[in-house]
Amino acid sequence: MKVVLLKDVKGTGKKGDIKEVADGYAKNFLLKNGFAKIANAAALSENARQKEAEEFHKEMKKQDAIALAAKLKNLKIDIAIKCGENGKMFGSITSKEISENLKSLGYEIDKRKIELPEPIKAVGQYQISIKLHPEVSAKIEVEILAQ
Repeated sequence: MKVVLLKDVKGTGKKGDIKEVADGYAKNFLLKNGFAKIANAAALSENARQKEAEEFHKEMKKQDAIALAAKLKNLKIDIAIKCGENGKMFGSITSKEISENLKSLGYEIDKRKIELPEPIKAVGQYQISIKLHPEVSAKIEVEILAQ
């Protein structure tokens, strides 16, 4: 029996897939639990419309990420931190502090999108990469200043 999956089903397929499955599996599990519906003409056309809508939304998110990357292209952030007499920092700068500084400038970027291999523990200038979308990333310059 041919069915259109309404949800991800482990071992069978992902949401929106059209699968040929055993009649008993379809009737007793997939259809009964609402994981799938029979693949008739109406279900197939609805599935096609949903896939088009998902592609459109993915493309819009990508365009938004490209626009944000263009804004962030020449951005420079200055972060002041307390340092000892020998220039050693008290603490370190993590992606959370960078995210908070970006938020204060009007850019809402999650700390998990900031690619910082390890916390910054020295004064200086750093190029930080921000992953805005799986295909789009931006680089910003962060300067750590002694206070």
